[in-house]
Amino acid sequence: MDVRKEVMRSRTRQFALRIIRLCASLPKSAAAQVIAKQILRSGTSVGAHYAESCRAKSRADFVNKVEGAMQELEETSYWLELLADSNLLKSARLALLQQEASELMSIFVSMVKNTKSHMEPR
Repeated sequence: MDVRKEVMRSRTRQFALRIIRLCASLPKSAAAQVIAKQILRSGTSVGAHYAESCRAKSRADFVNKVEGAMQELEETSYWLELLADSNLLKSARLALLQQEASELMSIFVSMVKNTKSHMEPR
C-alpha cells in the first residue's frame, strides 16, 4: 500500500481513538452525553469513510467517499467547538483534537482538488 495512504489510515484511526477516549471522559450529565453520542458517531466515521475511499472504484467514487469524510470531520469540529463553548471541557484539552481535525480537513481538501483536476471533463 502507498505510504501516504498508510499515514492517512493511521492518522484517521488515531483521531477516532482520541475521540473515543474523549467521549469516555465526558461528564455523565444529559447534555454531555448527547454531545458524546454525536461526536462519537461523526468522529469515528471519518476514518471509516477514508478507508472506503482507499477501495474506490473510480476517481469520482474516491472523491465522493473523501467528501463524506470531510462532512463527518466538519460535524466533529462543530461538536468540539460546542464542547469548548459550553465549558463541559476546558478548551485547552480540546485544542490538539481541533488542530488535528483542521489538518485532516486541509489534507482531504487537497486530495479532492488534486483528484478532480485529473478527472476527465464531462
